[in-house]
Amino acid sequence: MMRRRRRLPSPVRAWRVSPGRRPERNAALLGRPARQLDPAPLCAWLSGKTVLVTGAGGSIGAGLCRHCAALGVRRLVLVEIDELALLQVQEQLQRHSPALECVAILGDCGDPAVIAHALRQGPVDAVIHAAAYKHVPLLETQLREAVRNNVLATDTVALACHRAGVGCFVLVSTDKAVAPVSVLGASKRLAEKVCAVRLAGSRTRLVTVRFGNVLDSAGSVLQVFRAQIQRGGPVTVTHPQATRYFMTIDEACQLILLAAAQGRAGAVYSLDMGPAVSILTLARHLLAQTRGRLRRRISIVFTGLRPGDRLHEPTVVAMPEAGHATGLLRVDAHDGGPNGAGLLAVLARLRQAVATYDLPTLRDCLHDAVPDYAPQAGPAVSPPGCSLSLHAEDVNG
Repeated sequence: MMRRRRRLPSPVRAWRVSPGRRPERNAALLGRPARQLDPAPLCAWLSGKTVLVTGAGGSIGAGLCRHCAALGVRRLVLVEIDELALLQVQEQLQRHSPALECVAILGDCGDPAVIAHALRQGPVDAVIHAAAYKHVPLLETQLREAVRNNVLATDTVALACHRAGVGCFVLVSTDKAVAPVSVLGASKRLAEKVCAVRLAGSRTRLVTVRFGNVLDSAGSVLQVFRAQIQRGGPVTVTHPQATRYFMTIDEACQLILLAAAQGRAGAVYSLDMGPAVSILTLARHLLAQTRGRLRRRISIVFTGLRPGDRLHEPTVVAMPEAGHATGLLRVDAHDGGPNGAGLLAVLARLRQAVATYDLPTLRDCLHDAVPDYAPQAGPAVSPPGCSLSLHAEDVNG
């Protein structure tokens, strides 16, 4: 009996896979239209493949799984440490893509046995490493866990991919890795460097993708603002001049997959997120979108920059690259510091320091490995006596 071939999704249906706000609302918040890429090249690259996603239950991880399923992968291997998040993404994929082979693995991707077991569910063609800790102020006081999860677990996954002969390894990184001032940024920059050393000369093609804040991702400023508005305020903004680069979950997932399909081995890409967005303007636009539902004035209170925060993220300086895909910018990630055997020696010191919870050594190693890491010292920067009192009718939408 002939097996029925699985019909690939149409590009239109494939590209509308993440739940979220209406495009026109996202455009108002982003200050630009949401980007839509042609999914056809990704359909061609992903069709029939096996893809493994770490952190599969997170906002980006789950979004990547939905995109991969819609774009025609044969098998998805989901690695996630949070059992409820794993169950939810697995059930969603099985409900919307019943022909997809979906393998759920509960465990820490930084455990060599877990990632080795996951890679045996293949052969795996591509691994997208989205698992990471990402909360800037929290990680300032959680150095050991930031290094263990963001650096050492990444090293474990990259090394396992090399040994298994995986075709492509994608490291999901952050714009905070540029001239880092936070533990998050420094740990992700070190993860980038570790992967470059581990996969130098490997059959596994390494692609690193950096992006900024993602609208409506778990714990994002947008979710915080909505919860504050629902409670009747106040809406808290760190500084009236603070800006960040934003993109939607769909944009992030599309461009990560585009980098995986077309990126050069060892290259670091940044996602073109358009102009930086004022956090104060974002809060005002969100209040405007609640027009008619507010029954009282909502105050905007400036709380001061938090530990690890900076007023503005650095502007991306792209390297000239003929024919690079729209929305994908190749960047120069060289920053000095140890490489090769020197970096692996630092990595060994980090593993020992993590095992003994030796915070001073962890801090020293981070500075040694990432020479441009310059943590901000002193109290939070707070504008003097600033607050606004707004009603929905006071905000121009």
